[in-house]
Amino acid sequence: MSKVSVLVVDDASFIRDLVKNCLRNYFPGIRTEDAVNGRKAQALLTRETFDLVLCDWEMPEMSGLELLTWCREQDHLKTLPFIMVTSRGDKENVIQAIQAGVSDFVSKPFTNEQLLTKVKKAFAKAGLLDAVMSSAPARLSSAFGNDSLNALTGGKAQVITPAPAAAARPVAPAAKPAAQVPAGRGQGQLRLASGTQACVIKALSLKEALLVVRRGEVLPQVLASAVLDLEQGESAEVARLNGYLHAIVAYEPRPDSDWLQLTFRFVDQDAEKMNYLSRLIAHGTVQKHFVPGA
Repeated sequence: MSKVSVLVVDDASFIRDLVKNCLRNYFPGIRTEDAVNGRKAQALLTRETFDLVLCDWEMPEMSGLELLTWCREQDHLKTLPFIMVTSRGDKENVIQAIQAGVSDFVSKPFTNEQLLTKVKKAFAKAGLLDAVMSSAPARLSSAFGNDSLNALTGGKAQVITPAPAAAARPVAPAAKPAAQVPAGRGQGQLRLASGTQACVIKALSLKEALLVVRRGEVLPQVLASAVLDLEQGESAEVARLNGYLHAIVAYEPRPDSDWLQLTFRFVDQDAEKMNYLSRLIAHGTVQKHFVPGA
């Protein structure tokens, strides 16, 4: 039997590498190809045969929804398993994709285990699970399950996570609750695989955002994929920016800092999102100063 083939479509090279390495590490015999947008994927699907498509929604030239619609119009692609890997979780978007014939969804940011669960489900429906599982390990190791760095390095790198602050740490009787993120226009929502956190935007450029978040029980990790949701204007326009955590430091000059400063690097190459970022920067919506607990 020929190798099971998967086409990974995303305009962000970081996401493509993350997905491909996750699949290759769990299914050693699998064949993966990738495309930077729907147009390139369309060309590959025209001349090659694939057993599964993992596709981003928002891409330049041709979106994931447009590619899905085109696939369902082709006789040989009508039943091709098509999983949308997207930060769009709104009800209307889900309905739109279902009506177009999507097979399943994976929400960004995702863990390796979440991705593999969806992929195995798609393979099972297509009768391919036995073929790909014959060369797969018995189970995901704890070192590989949720970490973007391990996905990219094949689980060979060790990630040392700082221990969370002790539960018995005394809390100063401040008049203002330190747990609240200060109000201001420079706010957003940072979505990690471990959950969603409110964040304050300290600085913003076309390449990255400097964020301040409240420290939680589970510390974020460098290279973890994430989605930054930004809202602006009377129409409540929201941009969902895909990226990864490039650096993490304590915001306050002490080891038990209640606040963390995150450098969030963008991986999107979508012109519309870049225009949105340009407008945010031009309008000066970024909060220039941040005082923890203020």
